[in-house]
Amino acid sequence: MPVFAAGIVSASKVQRRNAWRYYVRGVAFGDGRRPVGQALKDAQEMAGLAPGVWRGRGLVALGLTDGRLVTERQIELVFGESRHPDADRLERVLLDDGVDPATARRATVLGQPIEEIEHRKQTPLIALDFVFRPQASLVVLWALGDERMRRVIEQAHERAVAAALCWLEDEVAQTRWASGRQRAKAPALVVAAFRHYNNRNGFPLLHEHCLILNRVQRPDGSWYALDTVRLYKNIVAADSLYALEMTTEVCEELGLATVPREVTPGLRPVMEIAGIDRRLIGWQSTRRQQI
Repeated sequence: MPVFAAGIVSASKVQRRNAWRYYVRGVAFGDGRRPVGQALKDAQEMAGLAPGVWRGRGLVALGLTDGRLVTERQIELVFGESRHPDADRLERVLLDDGVDPATARRATVLGQPIEEIEHRKQTPLIALDFVFRPQASLVVLWALGDERMRRVIEQAHERAVAAALCWLEDEVAQTRWASGRQRAKAPALVVAAFRHYNNRNGFPLLHEHCLILNRVQRPDGSWYALDTVRLYKNIVAADSLYALEMTTEVCEELGLATVPREVTPGLRPVMEIAGIDRRLIGWQSTRRQQI
């Protein structure tokens, strides 16, 4: 069984309450720059991009279903304010029932309000952005292959991302409270996934942004922060699982084989598709070439 090195899955922090604007204007629009005043759905359709979808077992507690489309307002509420994705409606219902505005708003917040964190002069961590992308040789096959090959690779990518997220829920995700002194298993993440087909410079690059909300629900119904350090420590394992799942499916469907490629001397190799000229493998890495 081949062993895959890290470097396919990357992670970054989503901090501060205005970070959602970057994801609405850029990430949700395929790492591009959405025209000012244009609705997100219209912009995605014009750019040929699939809309973002919700993933994770934590959606049940929010009244969402896996695969449901992510709206611009939901991004603002969930990843800008750490509130329920249907907070506007819930807040109106409470107000109609005579609840005061402050209490009504607080009832829609998932866990500790961002304002309280900022009041302590701390920077809130709202989400983690896990980005899944295939090995370079698979990107080459996907970019230059025929329709069937592209379809097989995209389907394998989708299932591999799902497998990695399920593994994180089953084996890694934990919630913490009491300043991190107490922890509990949290097998239900809330994730907004955005699939892209190009990099920032317009070159073909199949990849997927998975915004993992830094809030999970405990059995008593309360919401607490994730143990994000634990997630970071397991990113190499998630990377290996994603690569193994995807490459195995592509090779079985298309009758291909893999060969090891050394990326960094002394570290484990990446298993690439056999027969792909190594001169092609880095052609889409324009940012690396610029550096």
